[in-house]
Amino acid sequence: MAAIGLDMVTAATSVVATLANIGPGLAKVGAVENYAFIPWGGKLFLAFLMILGRLELFSVLVLFIPDFWKR
Repeated sequence: MAAIGLDMVTAATSVVATLANIGPGLAKVGAVENYAFIPWGGKLFLAFLMILGRLELFSVLVLFIPDFWKR
């Protein structure tokens, strides 16, 4: 998120907020702000993080571990 031009506080808290599904972050994605200013690539990344957070990170990682499927 910092690579698309967001400041570090906004970038870090937007990632944490979407991964943990906790709602608002800090700075530009705070309680009285929204995610509308983030470019579509950043929103796509944050949507992917929301899916990871809802499905639990470890269950998604299991899908990508070949040893799990070979047993």
